[in-house]
Formats: sequence, C-alpha cells, structure tokens
Amino acid sequence: MIGRRPRGQVVMTTGGDFVVFRPKRFELPVWAVILGLLARWTGKAVWWCLRHPIATTSTCFVIAVYVDYGWSGLLVPLVLAGAGSAVWRWKHEPSWWTWLAGPLLGRFRQAFVYRRVWREAMTLCGLASTYDHQTVLPELLSVRSDQALDVLTIRMVRGQTPTDFQRVTANLAYAFGRRYARVYSERPDDAPTRTGRWAWLLRLVDRMRFRDRPTVVYLVLVRTDALRTIVPPFPVPVVPDFTALPLARREDLRTWCLHLLATHVLVGGATRRGKGSVLWSLVRSLAGGVASGLVRLWVIDPKGGMEFALGRPMFARFACKSFEAMADLLDEAVAVMRERQTRLAGNVRVHTPTVADPLVVVVIDEMAALTAYLQDGELRKRIAASLGMLLSQGAGVGVLVVAALQDPRKEVLPFRDLFPTRIALGLTEESQVDMILGDGARDRGALADQMPRWAKGVGYVILDGTPEPMRVRFSYLTDEQIRDMAREYPAPADAADILAQVGRETATEPIRNARPVPLPRRSAAGPLIPDTLLNLLNRDTDKRGGEPR
Repeated sequence: MIGRRPRGQVVMTTGGDFVVFRPKRFELPVWAVILGLLARWTGKAVWWCLRHPIATTSTCFVIAVYVDYGWSGLLVPLVLAGAGSAVWRWKHEPSWWTWLAGPLLGRFRQAFVYRRVWREAMTLCGLASTYDHQTVLPELLSVRSDQALDVLTIRMVRGQTPTDFQRVTANLAYAFGRRYARVYSERPDDAPTRTGRWAWLLRLVDRMRFRDRPTVVYLVLVRTDALRTIVPPFPVPVVPDFTALPLARREDLRTWCLHLLATHVLVGGATRRGKGSVLWSLVRSLAGGVASGLVRLWVIDPKGGMEFALGRPMFARFACKSFEAMADLLDEAVAVMRERQTRLAGNVRVHTPTVADPLVVVVIDEMAALTAYLQDGELRKRIAASLGMLLSQGAGVGVLVVAALQDPRKEVLPFRDLFPTRIALGLTEESQVDMILGDGARDRGALADQMPRWAKGVGYVILDGTPEPMRVRFSYLTDEQIRDMAREYPAPADAADILAQVGRETATEPIRNARPVPLPRRSAAGPLIPDTLLNLLNRDTDKRGGEPR
C-alpha cells in the first residue's frame, strides 16, 4: 500500500522515457483568499473614485440627501433643476449646450456608446498596434457633444500620425454607426474672444484648452445631419464684412462665413448639384456693398444668361452672349489691376475697398466654356492669359475671381492651383475630389463623390492654410427672391465709371431679338504697354499732329 504524499514536497515520477516534475503546491486558507480579493476590489474602487471626482461627489451627495430627507429630498431638487434647465435652454440655447447639455451628453456617450465598442473598432479599423507581445490601442480621452456632432479626443499610439486616422475616416464613421466623419490634427473649433472683467482669467484657461497637442487627434462624428433641410437666405448686411460673409450652414448648426478679401474662389460640382446656390449666396452677401458702391460685380454667364440674367440690375458689367465681350471684360479687369498696382505700390500691400476705390469681383459661371470648349483658339488664349494675370496678381489689389465649373481636370482648368479657396459640391469621381480640394482631401473626409441625391447645395470647403475639409450647405434663393433682391439692391447708375480710370471701351452686347452682326476677328492680344511708355507715345502724337511712328 502506497503511503500518502507529504504536503509541500517535490514528487518525481517516470512514465517510460519521460520524467515529470511536479512543483510544490501551496494551498492558501479561504480567509486569506477573501481578504486578498477584498483588498483588490477596494483598491480598484478607490482608484476609480480618484479618476472620477465629479461622479463620486455627486453619488455621495445623493446618498446623503436620501438618508436625511428621503425620496422627497431627491425629487424636489430634480424638478427645480429641470425647470431651470428648460428656462436656460429657452433663453439661450447655445450656452445651454456648451455648459450643461453638451458635457452631460458627451460623458454619457463616452461611457455607454464609444467605450463599449472601442477595442473592437480600433482593431478592425487597423489602428491597434503590437508592442512587446501586447496589443496597444489609441486612448479615448474625452467626448464633447453638441446638437449635431460628437468630437472625440484621442491620444494616438506612439509612432502613429493623424494621417493613419485620416486614411480610415470612412471606416471609423461606420464602425460607430455614423455616415460622416472627419479627422482633425488640431482642435476643430477656434478659441472664443473674451471680453469683460474676467477676460484675462478666461484667456488663460483657453490658452490651456487650445494648446498645441501633437500626440492628440480629433475625430468628429456627425450624429444628426443638420444639412438635410434647405437653408433659407441669410439677412443682407448693410456693410459687408469681406472677412466673414455668411453663405452656408455648418454641420454644427453654426454659420459658415467666407473670407473673400484677398483671395479667389473656385466652385466645382457636377450638373444640378447646386453651384448656383453658392454663387447667389455670395451675391446676396455682397448686395449691401453693391447698392452703396463699395462692390462692383462683373459677371460672365456663358450659358446665355440662363443663370444670372435675373440679377442684371445688380451687375456693373454683364456679358452672356458674345465671347468677344467676355474677353474684353477680362482685359478690362487686368487693366484695372495694372492701374491699381501702379497707384498702390509702395503704399499698401493689400487693397482696402472704398466707394471711391471699390472691390471688383469677377464672377464666372461654367468657366470651362472659356478655357477649354471655346472654338476660337486665339480668343481662348487671350481669355486664358487674362485669367492667369488676374489669378496670380489680382487678389492683393481688390480684383477677385469667383469661378464655377463641372470638370476640374488640368486640361480644362490649367490654373486651378491659383485658387486659394476651394468648394467641392457633388462630384462624379473620386479623383475629382482631390483635383478640386487638393491631394488627400478625400482621405480626410471630403466624400463629395458620395453625395446623396437630396444634397443639392451641400459641399465641402477648404480655406487657404487649413487642410481639413468642412461640410456645409449653402442657402437657396428662389427666382422671386432673386428678382426682389435685384430690385432692392441695384448697382449705382455710374457703376461702370471705374473703367474711366484706365480709359478703355468695351464691346457691346448684341441686343436681344436683333439681327446678329458678325464681329471682326481680332488678332491675339500682345503684352500690355506700360503707362509710362503709353504717355510718351501720346505726347509724341500730339506734337506731330498725326499717328505715332
């Protein structure tokens, strides 16, 4: 009979050619196991309370009130708080979302929506890394919510860049059950302007909140699509602010404003995608300056006036039928630019619009009709030369170009890189998104080629120096609203007098229903003569009483 093995000894057995070693086995008493588990759970609870002081304090307060006053002590404060919250939202909803509803909703969604599927989403989207045989995930730091968006602040794994997140933007959106998402390398909103007695303290807080954080990336998820409804026209400012012209509604229900001063704007989109909404929204935002003489709108409509003829009283110059007249209009814009360069050189670097020296905005619809589809080769080269001069030199002297087109290829628009401000509406191909907004724009969330059918006037905008796209919807003006605007804000009768400063005449537009008269073909325009040389030639002509030699 084999005796019982003593406790704690090493036992060696043999099984054929194998030798099995059994280590010592220690058996803890039950009371020691229970104490160890209690200590472990207590430590985790204390650590959780230290990491969540607000939740801990609130829970202790609720328990204390319940112990002292019972259920009535809990219900009365809840009713009063609900009534105060309702009044706050009724009086000033933006601050209610900023300071109360947004933080509470963000905390709730962080705990019960995003953390629940965080590991699965990061792993399947390819953002999880392996280090020392362990899986390392990006860390979800916080969630900030508002009426329509969730902004997730994420600490990247060491070695990752925002580009890694931008490549899988669409994957992240659908991983969290949303259709639209964008990734920002910097905080997507700007620091507010602080005024008042405590402004210095709030600015110090904002300096910490909006500090540069290279290890953090921001993922914006569209929770409620606020762009499904048509945006009504914005009020017309009496004096337009050229650094903030209201044109569209953003996804967070705020107004997107265009910085028009010293820039050119390119609008790209397929047919029936709302390019007219962009152009008419811009015209409406400038209507107050048009009526006062602060702005001159020079409009080219190669479609025979089908788009802009309704607003003809607002335009200082308008060409819609004769390509010769369109070329003359662009040449005159170059002449105005040259005159201002000569006059402003050495005084200022950026033109400031005034009634005496207004801002000239050249609006061109269907630009490809002038740069690629025009059959007259010499006239096409002449137009391209004028556009190249305006786009490369006109922004600083207040001669701006706003152009719309359907085909953004280089052979159609060879100088598209000269437009600092880009707007992409619904497009037909993935490659066209990067053609308009720049390389990598689609990876950063500009899915203009996936625009649904209802999204007319919805597009993505990119400003000069800002790589991340923004999704907006431009306001829509009916034909009757355009007619009313044209009657209320007509251009002054002497709006075309700006041409007098350069002493040039223009080709007249053919009268409607009149018999067409063939225009003589001009030779290709040569380089512009400097003003000093032109004055010498004119002086020589006056002395000789004849033609200059």
